[in-house]
Amino acid sequence: MPTIQQIAEAFSRHQFTDTYAAHFAADVRWVSVGESILEGRDAVIAACDQSSTDLAQVSTEFVSFRSVAGTDAVAVDTVGRYTDSEQQISVVSSCDIYEFDGDTLTTITSYAVELEPTSPVTNHNR
Repeated sequence: MPTIQQIAEAFSRHQFTDTYAAHFAADVRWVSVGESILEGRDAVIAACDQSSTDLAQVSTEFVSFRSVAGTDAVAVDTVGRYTDSEQQISVVSSCDIYEFDGDTLTTITSYAVELEPTSPVTNHNR
């Protein structure tokens, strides 16, 4: 059985099916700060499926990826570089906070900022 840190890291790596099949609460809530709130397993799974479809055409490189775990929560801080089929690049800095009840994911709070692809990316890999 994966740890809560492994579940959170899989979700942040866009490995959604590894997480929602066994680990989403029926009333899971995903808050994208400043954008939207999704409530319920079906709504969050639909968003994950759409994201997976969108990302299938994109190359993803994590420039930075780190996580910190407590007893019932995990924070994952990433900088991702996304390159589409036309070589257009997007760089996104994000921090996701995952809250758990046991090994069941109850809440995700996501903060994301798009960075200029040409700007230096802060090096979090120490």
